[in-house]
Order: sequence, then structure tokens, then C-alpha cells
Amino acid sequence: MKYIVHSSSGLLKKLIGGICIISVGILGWYLVKKPVAIGDQAPLEKSFKLSFVDDNMRYAQDVWPEIQEVRTLARAGWKGETLNAQVLIWSDKPIKAIQVIPTELTGTKGNVLAKEIIGHAFVRYVLTDSYGEGCGEHAIDFNGTYTVPDPLDNTPASSMPGLSAMPIWISISLPPNIDADNYTGFIQVMTDDKKTQLQIQIKVIDRTLPPPDHWSFDLDLWQHPAAIARIHQVPLWSTAHYDAMRPYYQKLASLGQKCITTGIIHEPWNHQTFDDYPSLIRWTKHYNDHWSYDYSLFDEYVSFVLSCGITGRINCYTMIPWKLSFGYYDEALAKDTFLLAEPGSTAYKKLWLPMLKDFAQHLKTKGWFDKTSISVDERPLKSMQVAISILHQADPDWKIALAGAYHPEIAHDVYDYSIASAWMFDSTILAKRKSEHKPSTFYTCCVEAFPNGYTFSPPAESTWLAWYAAAKDFTGYLRWAFNSWTEDPLKDSRFTSWPGGDTYQIYPGPRSSIRLEKLREGIQDYEKIQIILQDNSTSGIQRAEELKNFLTTINISELKQTKAQDMLQPGKKILNSE
Repeated sequence: MKYIVHSSSGLLKKLIGGICIISVGILGWYLVKKPVAIGDQAPLEKSFKLSFVDDNMRYAQDVWPEIQEVRTLARAGWKGETLNAQVLIWSDKPIKAIQVIPTELTGTKGNVLAKEIIGHAFVRYVLTDSYGEGCGEHAIDFNGTYTVPDPLDNTPASSMPGLSAMPIWISISLPPNIDADNYTGFIQVMTDDKKTQLQIQIKVIDRTLPPPDHWSFDLDLWQHPAAIARIHQVPLWSTAHYDAMRPYYQKLASLGQKCITTGIIHEPWNHQTFDDYPSLIRWTKHYNDHWSYDYSLFDEYVSFVLSCGITGRINCYTMIPWKLSFGYYDEALAKDTFLLAEPGSTAYKKLWLPMLKDFAQHLKTKGWFDKTSISVDERPLKSMQVAISILHQADPDWKIALAGAYHPEIAHDVYDYSIASAWMFDSTILAKRKSEHKPSTFYTCCVEAFPNGYTFSPPAESTWLAWYAAAKDFTGYLRWAFNSWTEDPLKDSRFTSWPGGDTYQIYPGPRSSIRLEKLREGIQDYEKIQIILQDNSTSGIQRAEELKNFLTTINISELKQTKAQDMLQPGKKILNSE
């Protein structure tokens, strides 16, 4: 007999000649009860099951799902909104070919929605672990090993082995110009020679969600271009590399991403990821101690990302790296070398002041200066104050961004300020920042067991993050890694420093993830909240008050005893009320 306990949420896995997973914690990752042991046959009446299931739950691959089969999906949404749903197949026998075929949706007034608005993806399983100690170096299997469904495959058809489950992710993208009405359609799921028909009922609310490039939610998921080059096996910064990056960045733009992540020194985070993070600017020290800076790669990369639809801000990392080492080419030595310099030292100021003056002038020539910030990640207050002083000496209009602890002493100086979830802005400072249109967001990382977007996190927590931003009056959310992939991210989301999935939200392909789609759901909810709060009609004012009262219940501490999806359900009803 062997027991393995996974994380503080209380998931207990007991293995006795097979598998038994018992969810005993309020957070739970799977909806599993009476499992089928590995190698055992399911009862004949349980040989096949196909049903709509809760898209806020993850379903184990090799455990019989104790669910009531549901063949009709009822959803409500705004015009322009994308709705999520999930279908689950269980079979005791292998299925060679699974296909999903949608139909048109017809409204009661005779209007028709094209079948193309219904998308699907077959959900793959990936290795993960549990939260454990959170941050810190550890053996890859120190916090356990098991599989979870998360990557969304784009293939038109799939297959599955016997005695297993296959989740299918359904996305319904409602056009912005349709009539408010009740629409009905179907999806046919073909499993070899068997056809199962599922009904979809959509109530379209007479409200319109703006397109992502007009969303107010300030999303900042940091990009990692070198990881894409490695996975796609193309030379860094080659035409093939840019071609490979484009669909990833377009996907990110479709979520309303505001920031372009750039490295202006080598390894701003002291190589905390599997892949390198090279500088986009080449620094050269000449014989006469004069410095020059080659911005050609920076310009090329930024222009590319802008063309993908991410146009809000350019964040440049960093003046204060995690290791105070600054690489450059030394003409006298005829080689690449580095300088160690601490903020506050003469060497540090001599390094940065001329660069920042030159860089500011270059950005002004490009027309980018007003949207560019020198960005810093989790550095001490004194170091920040030194950096701010040098920036203002170089150009009083330089902007600075910080993701880190809340320091009211510099809240006025920091333009783009993202504080850790344990912190809150002073209400007067936050109000002033928002009146000045300064991004004022929060972030999560390995410090938080919950809420978070790990591969083992409950999917609804990704949605909950945006509701928390709305409840606490943040302008958005930051996460440190969009695609800082592990060695083999489609198979194993674990890493030696952080919980599984912490280093990425999207998979190679690009393949989206359950986490990313649920995050988009939350961002859409945030936009709906802002629209309702600004509705000055009689009914709108009443609904806004109801929504404000609900938002007071959104607190991180509540997640200790209440599931994220349960906490959000009353609020979602308000958003879709008429």
C-alpha cells in the first residue's frame, strides 16, 4: 500500500494494484469518485460515456467519471464574447477516429449563426506535480508526478486508447453584429462508426463586448522569443524564427495583451529558465571609454511584435538584474566581457547614464519613447530609488515599470506598477494613479499556492484572477511567463525551481491551454463589469449596485474554503441578467 499526498489542497492519491484518487480538499483538481483500476474492465453498462461536463473541472485520464450524462448545453453570452464548454468521452475500448462536426445555430427569429463560430480542440494530458514549497530548487519529481489535462490540440481528428478519457474543449465565438435571441444548434461527435449528437442552446444578451484591442484590462504575460526558436528548431532571429513567433504573438494579442517584453541586457533574470534570454541591444565599449549601442535587433523585434497586434507598451528589462552583471563587447580586449556594478556605485552610474540618454534619443526618433519603460522585477527599494534618479537625470520623461512589493515612497515615480497579490495599493494613491492613466496591476508567481495558473490549479482560478482585479480596482494582471518552456513542454510541465506549469501558459504549436482560455473568460468578465458599472440607465444603476456588492465578496482568503467557480457563479449571473 502506498500513499502520496499532493499539495495543501488535500488531494490524496492511493495506489493499491491500480489507481484510486480521492478528492478530499475544497480546491480539488479532478471530479473523480469510483475509479476503474488500471487493467480492469469497466462494467458493461459503463463501457462508453459521452457528455457535456463542467469546464471548470479537470478529468483524470484513467478514472471512470461518475457523472450524469448531459447531452444539452445551455449558455448565455454577450455579442462578441467567446464561451467555453467541455465534452468528455470515456471508453473501455480504443477509438481510432474521433471527430467533432458542428452545425449552424438557428435563432427563434430565423437568424442563422455559421457553424464556424463553434471551435473544438482535443485536450492532451501533461505531467505535473503539486505546489510543495512553491519557490526554490528541487528535484523534478520531488513534489510528486501525475498527469493533468491542459494542452489543447488543434488537430481535426484524434484517437484514444481503451479504459481512458478524452476531454474535448469547445469554444463558441459569438459575432458582435448578431441579433439578441435564443439560438439552437448541434455538434455531432463521431467515434469510429458511432455518432452522438449534442445540442447547444445559446442565449445572446443584447449587450456587446468590444474587440480585444479595445479591452481596458491590462494584461502582461512576458514573452520569451528564444524558447520558440529552440522548440521550432530555427536559428534565433532568422526569418523562420519570426514566422514561428507570429501565431503565438497573435494569440496573445487576441487576449488583449498590452506589453512587449524586451531584454536590453543579457539574462535580466540570471537565466532562471530553461532557455537563454539574450539582449536585443549590443553594447560596445571603445578604446576611449566611449560607449555605442546597436539597436538594430531591438528595432527589428519591436516592429515585428507591433505588427502582431501588441501595441500598448514596450517594457525593457532591466537596469537592475537579478545578478548585477552587465555584458558588453570590449574593443580593447577584443572580446565579450561583463561588468559587475551595484546600484549606487560610480561604475553603475557611469554604465547607465550615457546609455539611457542615447536610448531615449533613439526611441524618440522611432516614435516609441512615450510607450517605453525601463522595467524592473522584484528589486529592493533602495536599488529602485537609485535607478529612478539616474533615469530622471538621463531624461525627466523616462518611464519606469516595476513588478514587485508595494512601496508607497515610489508609487508616484513608477508608471507601470504591478504589485504582488499579498499587497494592496493605498486607496488614495491608487485613485490618483488611475486618474493619471498609470497601469496599476497585480501579479502572481510561485509565491502563491492559490489563486494561480499552474497546470494543477483549478481552471476557474484563471478566471477568478480577473474578477479579483475588478474587485480590488486593479487595472489588470501580470504573469511572468507566457512561454518560458520546459525542455519538453508538451509532455512535462514540471521545472526544477517552481510548481508545474508556472513557466508557461501556452504550448508549442501554438496550442492554447485550458488555463489560457479560462483566463480569457475572466478578462471578458472584467470588461463586462466595467460596462455595467458605467451604465447610467435606471436598470443599469440597480445592476451596478448589485455587482458592486458582489465584488466585495471576492477575496483571496475565501479560496481556502470556497471553490473559485462557486464563488464566481452569482457574479456571472449578474453579468448576463437582462
